[in-house]
Amino acid sequence: MRKTTQILLVAAASLAQAWAGDKVAADLARSAGTVEVLVQYKSAPGAVAEAGIRQRGGSVTATFAKSKTLAASIAASALAGLAADPDVLYVSPNRTVSARLDYAMPTIGADVAASYGLTGEGIGVAIVDSGIDNHWDLTNNVAGSYALKKSRIVYAESFVPGEMGKNAGAVKDAFGHGTLVAGIASGTGWSSTGTIYTKTFRGVAPRVNLISLRALDATGKGTDTAVIAAIQRAIELKTTFNIRVLNLSLGRPVFESFTKDPLCQAVEAAWRAGIVVVVAAGNDGRNNSAGTAGYGTIDSPGNDPLVITVGAMKTSSTPYRADDRIASYSSKGPTAIDHVVKPDLVAPGNRIVSLASAVKSSLSNTYPTNNVKYSEYQIGGNPTPSYVYYRLSGTSMAAPMVSGAAALLLQKTPSLTPDQVKARLMKTASKAFPSTSNATDPLTGETFYSQYDIFTVGAGYLDITAALNNTDLAAGSARSPVAVYNATTGEAKLVDGSSVIWRDSVIWGDSVIWADSVIWGTGVISGTSVIWGTSSLKGSSVIWGDSVIWGDSVIWGDNSKTSALGSTWISIALNGEN
Repeated sequence: MRKTTQILLVAAASLAQAWAGDKVAADLARSAGTVEVLVQYKSAPGAVAEAGIRQRGGSVTATFAKSKTLAASIAASALAGLAADPDVLYVSPNRTVSARLDYAMPTIGADVAASYGLTGEGIGVAIVDSGIDNHWDLTNNVAGSYALKKSRIVYAESFVPGEMGKNAGAVKDAFGHGTLVAGIASGTGWSSTGTIYTKTFRGVAPRVNLISLRALDATGKGTDTAVIAAIQRAIELKTTFNIRVLNLSLGRPVFESFTKDPLCQAVEAAWRAGIVVVVAAGNDGRNNSAGTAGYGTIDSPGNDPLVITVGAMKTSSTPYRADDRIASYSSKGPTAIDHVVKPDLVAPGNRIVSLASAVKSSLSNTYPTNNVKYSEYQIGGNPTPSYVYYRLSGTSMAAPMVSGAAALLLQKTPSLTPDQVKARLMKTASKAFPSTSNATDPLTGETFYSQYDIFTVGAGYLDITAALNNTDLAAGSARSPVAVYNATTGEAKLVDGSSVIWRDSVIWGDSVIWADSVIWGTGVISGTSVIWGTSSLKGSSVIWGDSVIWGDSVIWGDNSKTSALGSTWISIALNGEN
């Protein structure tokens, strides 16, 4: 029988892990001069840790006690000595991070939530992005009222260098991405509600309070340091603003295990603090640079097993799920290096209409055709851009769908833990998919093939109605499991710890046994905890082949593909697909 080998996982710059005893990131190995780094410690860094940086000629630029990390500027030649400090766990560079509802809302059942009287009121949703503008749809206005009421942006702070602080600039969104994300999670639809409108562009949870933590600049770029600082602020403000959900529609390539990645450690700190963290999966599902048809392309921090990682679906411009298909650009698992099963869920993300930034943003200026015209949603409207609503595609748009859903669950049952929210959303997700589909890029005409396996759609399609009607209370951790391939049997299985909710032997609730087939469904997983047995391998020439390398001891050689994983990755698929 042809030997089946594991997916070649795309791991950028993973060729020098032995340097400095595995305590210094591989992409720092060839650095020279002064470098900006993030240093993780065994405990929250204090005066002793800061003194250690200064003794080596460096300077501390920021301290993040929640994730036991400090940011520093230091000579590359001093890194080996720093790594030798027994209190230092890992040193990584301050990497670049980039920004990653008419039919969508009924597709996921958000309209039903409103009939239940659930709007997310009282729940704080922190959005780490490019800022949030004071759009009228983000106030507590009601239809028919023209008096501008109080903004639901209850806190705004910028962590962008040169613009740091709680100033007027923190509220502005020069890029245009954060405002759109906020609108998907919580827009009221006020600017498109009334007798003259043919469509209403409403968000999932239109009464949540928004905490704008600006970490991306006017070009949609940021750094690990800015994002980590924003996450730490969300943790610090959790009680003040009842922050229960944190949305990260951004990401960057995976460079090391999530256990060392400073972004992953920051989101884990938020999760442990009781905040549901929702992250975009990434838009590299078409990346075949490693011959894997986009598998293994989940981005950080979506590769962390605790967080809810979200892929993108296409609504097909109908309010029904039956004709919806996966967006071919949606990144697929398993995750690089750790082989964590991701994404966890999929949600609408293709050609989503949401709020435009009040100022003409970089996105609006660069891609003016994405501005929604008056004629698209207003009776007798002219075909000129309204500059009120904007259209974008990508997993960045899918993530706030899930963030809004989490807010609704928490309003209904405030005692839910992050793990219980994740478990409930995954269990109740719709699992009715076709086996395969094709998609065509409208610009290039290129066709892309997708199959609906566990690494493409996760536990299924977000179903808010089902989630709100579910009362199960999971006990234990909802960490996403790891996929392990057995070359002898030709099977890939899910492996997780004894305290993880979805082990076959774990019983939770009164009488519910949450087996693998309950979470992921029989369509994407075959047999008891077996992803694909030897007799049911799907698309073997696409995913499983002799040219890929995997196993318990993953080997990363010179053939690892990194060309598509530079720091310029942006979590936006601007024009979507047909």
